[in-house]
This record gives sequence, structure tokens and C-alpha cells, in this order.
Amino acid sequence: MRPQRITNGLLCTTAAAAFALLLTACGPSQPATQGTTEPATSSTTPGTQAAPETSAPPSSSASPQSEPASTSAGPKSTAAGTLLCKASGLKATTDATGGGAAGSVYMELILTNSGKAPCHLKGFAGVSLVTGPSGQPIGAPATRDTSVAVQDVLLAPGKSGTAVLRYTQAGNYPDCSKTAAAGFRIYPPEDTASLFVARPSDACSNASIELLSIGAFQAR
Repeated sequence: MRPQRITNGLLCTTAAAAFALLLTACGPSQPATQGTTEPATSSTTPGTQAAPETSAPPSSSASPQSEPASTSAGPKSTAAGTLLCKASGLKATTDATGGGAAGSVYMELILTNSGKAPCHLKGFAGVSLVTGPSGQPIGAPATRDTSVAVQDVLLAPGKSGTAVLRYTQAGNYPDCSKTAAAGFRIYPPEDTASLFVARPSDACSNASIELLSIGAFQAR
């Protein structure tokens, strides 16, 4: 009977050892599977989030570059189409064949484009009686006669624009302090430089007496 107990004990011990080995072999395999899955999941997630971040900047950076190009082109074309006639490119004369009435003389103030490029006149010239080509103005400058509408007069090289200039005789004013004038100083519209037209006449040094009036330029 004793040998059987020993044999049974050995069988039980062997079976227990085999079961323990089986548990040991099966146990580590589960943590190993979980360890490889987690890094794979975490590494793919940042990759999918990074794609929108890299594609967004090119579309936003392209539009600011195109906007300055369109705005910078506008002022160039506007400036190129705006050419005012300046005193340096004009010749001034007067034509007094228009006659006179009631102590006034009506004449044409003529500005001719003496330059090589077209320019335009628009509005009223500044006109004063002066003591000489470089002399001082005498009395009041010309007032504006608005009876004729303002026009934009394009002057090709050699072409002229005219405005009606009226001179009232100084003798019509008993309180006029007469002073000899050598002619007219002419300022083209929107210009600070002037031209001189010789025409000796009497002027009034009284600033309250207005001997001159000027109309808007018209095409000749």
C-alpha cells in the first residue's frame, strides 16, 4: 500500500508543476500584446491631427501676397492719366479784338501748350495787374465769372485753351488811386508758377476796387 501512495503523490506533484508552468507560459503573453497595441494607437493619432495643421498655412499665406499687388497697381495708372498744364509748358497771350462795352474791354486769355506731351486745363486762371514781369501785383486780383460752365480742356502740343478776361477802365472809379501797370500775371489752374503778358494799362491800388474778371477755360 505504501508504494501506491508514493506513486500517487508523485503524480499529483508532477501535475501541479505542469499546471504551474502552463500558467506561467500563458500569463506573460497577455501583457506583451497590450504593450505593443498602445504605442501603435498613440503614434497614429498624432499623425492624423498633424495633417490639417500643415495644410492650413499655405492657403492663408497666399492671399496676403496677392492683395498688395492689386492695390499698388491702382495709384500708378491714376497718376499716369493726370497731367495738368503747367506754366513751364505754356505760352500766354491775349486777344483784345473782342471789343468792349460800358467802359470795359473784353479779351481772350489764350494759353497754348508749348510742351511735347498733352496736358489739360480745367477751371480758372489767377490773374492780376502787375508793375512788371517780376513786379508786384497791384490792387485786387480777378474775380471769377461763373456764367460759363467749367470744362476739362485737353491740349495737344501746339493747341490752345481760352478764357474771357474783362478789364474795366480805372477811370470809371472816382476814388481809384491810379498806378501804372505793365501787364498781367497769369497763374494756370492749380499751379503756383506764373506767366507774364505785357499790356500797359492803368490799375487801382485800392484793393476794394475790382477791375478784372476771368471766366473758365474753354476749348479754342
